[in-house]
Amino acid sequence: MSERGERTTDTPGPSVHADCVDSATEAFVAHRNLLFTVAYEMLGSAADAEDVLQEAWLRWVGVDLDSVREQRAYLVRIVTRQALDRLRALGRRKESYVGPWLPEPLLTAPDVAEDVELADSVSMAMLLVLETLQPIERAVFVLREVFDLDYDEIAEAVGKSPSAVRQLAYRARAHVAARRPRGTGSPAEHRAALQAFQRAVETGELQSLLDILAPDVVALSDGGGIKHALLRPIVGADNVARLLAVGWWKRDAERSVELVQINGGPGLLVRVNGEIDGVVAVRVENGYVTGAYHVRNPEKLSRIDQQTAVTR
Repeated sequence: MSERGERTTDTPGPSVHADCVDSATEAFVAHRNLLFTVAYEMLGSAADAEDVLQEAWLRWVGVDLDSVREQRAYLVRIVTRQALDRLRALGRRKESYVGPWLPEPLLTAPDVAEDVELADSVSMAMLLVLETLQPIERAVFVLREVFDLDYDEIAEAVGKSPSAVRQLAYRARAHVAARRPRGTGSPAEHRAALQAFQRAVETGELQSLLDILAPDVVALSDGGGIKHALLRPIVGADNVARLLAVGWWKRDAERSVELVQINGGPGLLVRVNGEIDGVVAVRVENGYVTGAYHVRNPEKLSRIDQQTAVTR
């Protein structure tokens, strides 16, 4: 009752509000790795994925949880919408990017490679294929093919009808199938390829590298206009080998190369004079390296010294 004897409305007190926030936090944390993976696969950037999660949290904490039938689906819907908005903005940003744009590499745990579909979906090669999709197609492809959401759930997430989503999924699948790696190499083949790169970087010995480079291999390097890098793709085994011979990395500095797990597969972490200088990931098809991706942009390497959890 109020001081005047009038009945007051039942406004939740501080403890009730705190309980709601605690429940929202618990649900968000439980699904956080999944939500990050959704955002990262849509954006190709861990930094932008983290920003999307922050925006999603601010919206989630204001939701009446009693009205939410399926928390996982609801959270994925929030993250998808935020990621779509950011993906469209990123497209404009990439138009002025200096040199080739590569996804932000992630240091991943070895067990990610055990989930073959997840490892393929977060690989540098696949993320570059996803870059060729329209934003809405990319969202539909990721949610359907990677996370196996049904068409009704995807429709709610992207603001389209289920029938429209089916058409988008069909187009996206056909587009990706025409461009995705064929005959993806085994973990052993990936390790052999990276070891050949490692020897080439550390010793300048190129023959073992030439033996596993496909004739039409493509090398891309991303410095973001901050670090020296290739301004265009280099194509062909001889050209890629020559690139290493003349100094993809600084030849007058002390280099160390560590074999690590990058985006679900073997990769190289390169240090120059003790400082992280870049990351190399490769695409292996039928035993040969068909793609080499070298990221030197320091803005994309800020979290490469710690593992990032990805999951489905």
